[in-house]
Amino acid sequence: MVTEIYVDNIIFGSTSQKQVDEFVHLMQEEFEMSMVGELNYFLGFQIKQCKEGIFISQTKYAQTLVKRFGLEKARHMRTPMSMNQKLTKDEHGKNVDPSLYRSMIGSLLYLTASRPDISFSVGVCARYQATPKESHLKAVKRIIRYVHGIAEYGIWYSKDSNSHLAGYSDADWAGNIDDRKNTPGGYFYFGNNLVTWYSKKQSSISLSTAEAEYIAARSCCIQLLWMKQMLEDYGLQQRLLTIFCDNKSAIDISNNPVQHSRTKHIDLRHHFIRDLVESKTVVIDYVATEKKLADIFTKPLDTTRFEKLRGEIGLCQL
Repeated sequence: MVTEIYVDNIIFGSTSQKQVDEFVHLMQEEFEMSMVGELNYFLGFQIKQCKEGIFISQTKYAQTLVKRFGLEKARHMRTPMSMNQKLTKDEHGKNVDPSLYRSMIGSLLYLTASRPDISFSVGVCARYQATPKESHLKAVKRIIRYVHGIAEYGIWYSKDSNSHLAGYSDADWAGNIDDRKNTPGGYFYFGNNLVTWYSKKQSSISLSTAEAEYIAARSCCIQLLWMKQMLEDYGLQQRLLTIFCDNKSAIDISNNPVQHSRTKHIDLRHHFIRDLVESKTVVIDYVATEKKLADIFTKPLDTTRFEKLRGEIGLCQL
């Protein structure tokens, strides 16, 4: 029996159904609980298992979302966000119903649990929930039209895999038009399977691409260390953790423990990555830009590259 507790959430499992039933009964006697089956129903998860692996999708939820907002007859889009569109506060734009806009964003955020391909675009649109404009609503509707076209897609988890942790980091330097802050993104593999990802705007402004990529790699390190600790609680030991980055300058900064003019302005909290590299806990490896899968979490892409990366991170139709 394995049990994982995080704040007020509990994940448990066992090879014995009897143990699972006994644990459920015991917890329900002590606490008021919502079972995972109820959560799966609410979020529309469909889980299909076979000898080769597990396929997780939210097809029914996605289809319901499209109908809820009246876009079932709208033309499908092949990408969730246009490369030519840069969202801003649009202070002179026409106001739209904020309740409707927030409802759309909230519904899409639930869908990102199985659809990492929309994480970046939903995150960008979520920045404008306070005073949404017509341009923002148009961008959200495009995401829903994209979801409508491939509602059956989900994540494939193969059983034919190793147990090595690896992370991929990226950053879109000064990509936000309003404040010129960066949007770092990262995704993490356990063997051949994508297990978690993030796309979040940084709170500080970076002065160069190298600095933005360096800070993104630092965020990646934090996530990997947490995952390593969790896996060790399950008895799965991890050795050297690998982070892939396409910026050689950021890798050089990580490997150089000496403070110099290029890095003295960077907040000290970001430099702990150097200690991890020096202690051989983490290694930062170079990956060519064309093979950088994390691009899908940091910037809008053209149709060809977006669809290529979407397939490579494990999104497919069973």
